[in-house]
Amino acid sequence: MSAPEWARSLVESVCAEAGRPVPQLAWRSRRGAGSTGLTRRDADVLAVRAGSDPVDQRLTLLHELAHWLTPVERRRRRTVHHGLRFYETAFDLYRRHGLAAADALRLESARYRGALRHAARLGIDGSDEALAAHRAALRARPARRWRVLVPEHPIRLEREGRWNVCATCRQRVIGPQLARARRTRRPLRHVLWTSTPETELDVPA
Repeated sequence: MSAPEWARSLVESVCAEAGRPVPQLAWRSRRGAGSTGLTRRDADVLAVRAGSDPVDQRLTLLHELAHWLTPVERRRRRTVHHGLRFYETAFDLYRRHGLAAADALRLESARYRGALRHAARLGIDGSDEALAAHRAALRARPARRWRVLVPEHPIRLEREGRWNVCATCRQRVIGPQLARARRTRRPLRHVLWTSTPETELDVPA
C-alpha cells in the first residue's frame, strides 16, 4: 500500500527544513483507530501502520520523523528513545505541522507515560494540568493484588509480526532482555504476573 500524498509531502517538508535526507516511507493500514510506527535508521525507513484516526496518523508520522531527526541518546550503557531531547523535537514538529497541544499531549501520554513529564519541562501548553491530573488518577487507583499467571519458565523466542515473544506466555521480549536471551547459552527464565484491584472483601477487617 502506497503512502498518501499528504504523508509523503510531510516527510519531504520536515526533512527539507532540517537539512536531512528523505527516508523511504512504508505505509500500511491496520484495524482500529490508533496508528503505530517504527523508525529503522539502519535501513533509512520510516514505517507506519495507519489506523482510522487521521489526527493519530499525523502524530504517529511526526513521532517517527522526530526519531529520524533526533540523534540517538545513550545513558549509562542504554539507549534512550523517548528522552527530553526527543520530545523537544517531537513537540516542536507537532506544533509546526498542524497538531493542537491538547491532541499531542493526549495521544503521546496514551503511549508513553513519560511524555507528560517531558512536556511539562518543555513548557507545552496544558502539560502542567495534564501531568497533575495523571498523578492524581494514579494516587486514586485502588490497591492491587498480584498473583502468578504463568509460573517460572524458560524464555523461548518466537517471531510475532515485527516483535520477538516468549513462546510460552506470549509476552514481548525487548531491549536488554532480548539481547541477553539471544546470546546466552542457557535459556533465561521469567515469570508472568497479573494483578487485580483489591475489593473491600479482600481487605482484612
